[in-house]
Amino acid sequence: MKTMNNNDFDGFLELNEELTKYMLVAENIVVEEEKIANEFVNDLKKLPKPRSMIVKSGYTHLINTFAKRTRAKEIEVGWGKYYGPMVENGTRKMGNRSHLKPLWNRNVNKYITNFKNRTNF
Repeated sequence: MKTMNNNDFDGFLELNEELTKYMLVAENIVVEEEKIANEFVNDLKKLPKPRSMIVKSGYTHLINTFAKRTRAKEIEVGWGKYYGPMVENGTRKMGNRSHLKPLWNRNVNKYITNFKNRTNF
Protein backbone atom coordinates (compact mmCIF):
# COMPACT_ATOMS: atom_id res chain seq x y z
CA MET A 1 0.00 0.00 0.00
CA LYS A 2 1.31 3.42 -0.98
CA THR A 3 1.56 6.11 1.65
CA MET A 4 0.34 9.56 0.65
CA ASN A 5 2.30 12.69 1.32
CA ASN A 6 1.63 16.38 0.80
CA ASN A 7 3.25 16.42 -2.65
CA ASP A 8 0.45 14.21 -3.99
CA PHE A 9 -2.08 17.00 -3.35
CA ASP A 10 -0.09 20.01 -4.59
CA GLY A 11 -1.99 20.14 -7.87
CA PHE A 12 -5.33 20.05 -6.08
CA LEU A 13 -4.27 22.82 -3.72
CA GLU A 14 -3.22 25.03 -6.64
CA LEU A 15 -6.52 24.29 -8.39
CA ASN A 16 -8.40 25.17 -5.22
CA GLU A 17 -6.56 28.50 -4.97
CA GLU A 18 -7.37 29.35 -8.62
CA LEU A 19 -11.03 28.42 -8.17
CA THR A 20 -11.19 30.64 -5.08
CA LYS A 21 -9.91 33.58 -7.18
CA TYR A 22 -12.54 32.88 -9.85
CA MET A 23 -15.29 32.69 -7.24
CA LEU A 24 -14.37 36.13 -5.88
CA VAL A 25 -14.57 37.61 -9.37
CA ALA A 26 -17.78 35.73 -10.15
CA GLU A 27 -19.48 37.21 -7.07
CA ASN A 28 -18.68 40.72 -8.32
CA ILE A 29 -19.13 40.09 -12.05
CA VAL A 30 -22.04 42.53 -12.41
CA VAL A 31 -19.93 45.28 -10.85
CA GLU A 32 -17.08 44.49 -13.25
CA GLU A 33 -19.46 44.41 -16.23
CA GLU A 34 -20.78 47.79 -15.15
CA LYS A 35 -17.24 49.21 -15.12
CA ILE A 36 -16.66 47.87 -18.65
CA ALA A 37 -19.99 49.36 -19.77
CA ASN A 38 -19.03 52.74 -18.29
CA GLU A 39 -15.71 52.66 -20.17
CA PHE A 40 -17.56 51.81 -23.38
CA VAL A 41 -20.08 54.65 -22.95
CA ASN A 42 -17.25 57.11 -22.25
CA ASP A 43 -15.50 55.99 -25.44
CA LEU A 44 -18.77 56.32 -27.38
CA LYS A 45 -19.23 59.87 -26.16
CA LYS A 46 -15.73 60.73 -27.44
CA LEU A 47 -16.71 59.89 -31.03
CA PRO A 48 -16.55 62.84 -33.43
CA LYS A 49 -19.76 64.82 -33.67
CA PRO A 50 -20.49 66.03 -37.19
CA ARG A 51 -21.70 69.61 -37.28
CA SER A 52 -25.48 69.79 -37.29
CA MET A 53 -27.64 72.39 -38.98
CA ILE A 54 -30.05 72.30 -36.05
CA VAL A 55 -29.43 75.20 -33.68
CA LYS A 56 -32.64 75.16 -31.63
CA SER A 57 -32.35 75.38 -27.87
CA GLY A 58 -32.74 72.01 -26.19
CA TYR A 59 -31.19 70.14 -29.13
CA THR A 60 -28.99 67.24 -28.07
CA HIS A 61 -26.59 65.64 -30.52
CA LEU A 62 -27.25 61.94 -31.02
CA ILE A 63 -23.71 61.02 -29.86
CA ASN A 64 -24.39 62.67 -26.49
CA THR A 65 -27.35 60.36 -25.87
CA PHE A 66 -25.37 57.12 -25.48
CA ALA A 67 -26.26 55.61 -22.13
CA LYS A 68 -26.08 52.53 -19.94
CA ARG A 69 -29.09 50.89 -18.29
CA THR A 70 -28.94 48.23 -15.56
CA ARG A 71 -31.75 45.76 -14.96
CA ALA A 72 -31.20 43.09 -12.31
CA LYS A 73 -28.08 41.27 -13.59
CA GLU A 74 -28.24 42.66 -17.11
CA ILE A 75 -26.49 45.76 -18.44
CA GLU A 76 -27.50 47.39 -21.71
CA VAL A 77 -25.52 50.03 -23.57
CA GLY A 78 -27.24 51.87 -26.37
CA TRP A 79 -28.82 54.98 -27.76
CA GLY A 80 -30.78 57.32 -25.56
CA LYS A 81 -33.08 58.39 -28.39
CA TYR A 82 -35.76 56.21 -29.94
CA TYR A 83 -34.34 56.70 -33.45
CA GLY A 84 -30.81 55.64 -32.44
CA PRO A 85 -31.32 52.01 -33.48
CA MET A 86 -32.58 53.26 -36.86
CA VAL A 87 -29.28 55.07 -37.38
CA GLU A 88 -27.30 52.05 -36.16
CA ASN A 89 -29.10 49.38 -38.18
CA GLY A 90 -30.58 51.44 -41.00
CA THR A 91 -34.09 51.39 -42.39
CA ARG A 92 -35.48 50.45 -45.77
CA LYS A 93 -34.96 54.03 -46.93
CA MET A 94 -31.64 54.75 -45.19
CA GLY A 95 -28.42 52.79 -44.94
CA ASN A 96 -26.88 51.91 -41.61
CA ARG A 97 -24.29 54.12 -39.92
CA SER A 98 -22.98 51.88 -37.18
CA HIS A 99 -21.36 53.35 -34.08
CA LEU A 100 -21.64 50.70 -31.36
CA LYS A 101 -20.30 47.57 -33.08
CA PRO A 102 -17.21 49.09 -34.76
CA LEU A 103 -16.12 50.90 -31.60
CA TRP A 104 -16.61 47.76 -29.47
CA ASN A 105 -14.66 45.63 -31.95
CA ARG A 106 -11.86 48.21 -32.07
CA ASN A 107 -11.53 48.51 -28.25
CA VAL A 108 -12.51 45.06 -26.94
CA ASN A 109 -8.89 44.14 -26.14
CA LYS A 110 -8.50 47.34 -24.09
CA TYR A 111 -11.61 46.49 -22.03
CA ILE A 112 -10.40 42.92 -21.45
CA THR A 113 -6.94 44.13 -20.40
CA ASN A 114 -8.44 46.64 -17.96
CA PHE A 115 -10.69 43.91 -16.53
CA LYS A 116 -7.75 41.57 -16.06
CA ASN A 117 -5.70 44.29 -14.36
CA ARG A 118 -8.51 45.17 -11.97
CA THR A 119 -9.15 41.52 -11.02
CA ASN A 120 -5.46 40.46 -10.97
CA PHE A 121 -5.80 37.78 -13.64
